[in-house]
Amino acid sequence: MKVLVVGGSGLIGGHCALLLKDRGHDVTIMARKPALAPALAALDFMVGDYVNGDFSLGQLKGFDAVVFSAAADIRHIPYDGSVTPEEHYKKVNDVAVPRFAAACRDAGVSSFVLVDTFYPHVAKDKIGVCPYVTSRANTDAAVRALNTSTFKVCSLGAPFILGHIPGLEMPYIDTLIMYAKGQLPDLPVFAPVGGTNHMTALSLAEAVCGALLNGEGGRAYLVGDENYTWQEYLELWFRLAGNECVIPVREDDHPLFPNIIMFAGVGATVSYEPTVEDIAILQYGRGKMAAMISELLSK
Repeated sequence: MKVLVVGGSGLIGGHCALLLKDRGHDVTIMARKPALAPALAALDFMVGDYVNGDFSLGQLKGFDAVVFSAAADIRHIPYDGSVTPEEHYKKVNDVAVPRFAAACRDAGVSSFVLVDTFYPHVAKDKIGVCPYVTSRANTDAAVRALNTSTFKVCSLGAPFILGHIPGLEMPYIDTLIMYAKGQLPDLPVFAPVGGTNHMTALSLAEAVCGALLNGEGGRAYLVGDENYTWQEYLELWFRLAGNECVIPVREDDHPLFPNIIMFAGVGATVSYEPTVEDIAILQYGRGKMAAMISELLSK
């Protein structure tokens, strides 16, 4: 297949692009700026911003499939007071993503996979309450509503993602590595209350490949791997870093896992198991978290 990966210069889209390439597909990445990671920079590149619509149907023609991994989250909100979070999410997610998906349909693309978040699946009570969860739920529903017999659309609701592409800057991960190694003495060592599901970027990329080939049009799949309390997760990091300890749990705002990103609710525990049927359809590996953490600690 000839595949366009939107957001392919980032961690999740980059893993999707590289795996698709490894599996023999013709891959182009689309982003606002060229990729910095050497492996991604070697792929075909199309400059484009789906929000501003600076692409043409002609550019989209010829692609068999599109993987969309570029919807906005809290990191992208402008904090200059120019817009509210609700206004920003509506513009860049609710409106722009379905508009781009419709352009792909009109250009003759036959398959579209939206890499989404798990919150509309696991925190339904936050829809209509939390602007981010509401926006992602609206976007997912609007994109999947475009599904037809000639334009297969499905989405993957992904949990917290961990991965690594050489040359891709990830300041947050670098900080977490130093934290686990005991190299940040000014940061208090504790874990937030609650926990969540985690998944490697490679497992998610495998699920994307499975969705392109085997996914059911119109479906929203919940994907994931391992459930950890935040205490278990941080203790795993510290142990694999050779700094094993019992990490206390506190209700304080954590410097690396702040309350502002806990969209299921502060102190919530999000624990689930994807269905056996969905795992078989999407064909992604699991049980990879410890190996990924060890890889990151050794880089």
